[in-house]
Amino acid sequence: MSETMPIEQYLQEGGMLSSPDNVPPRYRGELLRLMASFVDSELAGSAGFADIINDAPGIQERISAARIVLEKTDHAGQVLKIMETFGVDGERYAVHHPWAARLARDADIGAVRQGGDMRLSVFHYPLEGWVDAVVMNVLMGAASVVQLKELVRVSYQPLAETFRAILPRERRHAELGTAGLGRIVADDEGRAKARASVAYWYPRVAASFGHAGSARFETLSRFGLRHQPNETLLAEWRADVDAQLSALGLN
Repeated sequence: MSETMPIEQYLQEGGMLSSPDNVPPRYRGELLRLMASFVDSELAGSAGFADIINDAPGIQERISAARIVLEKTDHAGQVLKIMETFGVDGERYAVHHPWAARLARDADIGAVRQGGDMRLSVFHYPLEGWVDAVVMNVLMGAASVVQLKELVRVSYQPLAETFRAILPRERRHAELGTAGLGRIVADDEGRAKARASVAYWYPRVAASFGHAGSARFETLSRFGLRHQPNETLLAEWRADVDAQLSALGLN
């Protein structure tokens, strides 16, 4: 960084930071918040999906579900290790919230976070059986890919590199979900169940992108922690999942 260039200008112009020792306090706070949201969402997502493994209809489906649980937990661990360089107690962090806890199925919390953790709002809703879990995985898997494509550009270099390693595996999770959903909609009963789950999960996953015109986006943008606003990411997700659902006869 230039000795005369303000740090926000440096970051907005693509500059990178690489160590906890050279980040300003406000940047540190926003970076930790971003990492906590990712870690908490991965831990909550994997915990919820773990409960559904035994509902899978076959061995291959169980293997796929177990793989998703394992890798999401591993992703949380990778980012948590970066948080540890900022003084976070990783061992305590991983167990200090009931990650499998959920609200009532008919709750409607929008994008508002609940409880004491930073998971995205969508991970507060419970899964109801295998079809419901697969539909949620397809919709949220596509959202994760969109969000990670944004996050690989964060201005904290160790985190950007970690997200780049995580993205292909999250993309594979989404592909596994789409393949599973294709098998489900092969008969009328499965298609009817899937349609009901799409109606339930679609608005809740959409809400996880946050509000349009977010004031926090301006702050994150100045620090190089975000580049595209919520509404742009949401539009990308809608285009992606609408095409997938159309191909499966679900929209």
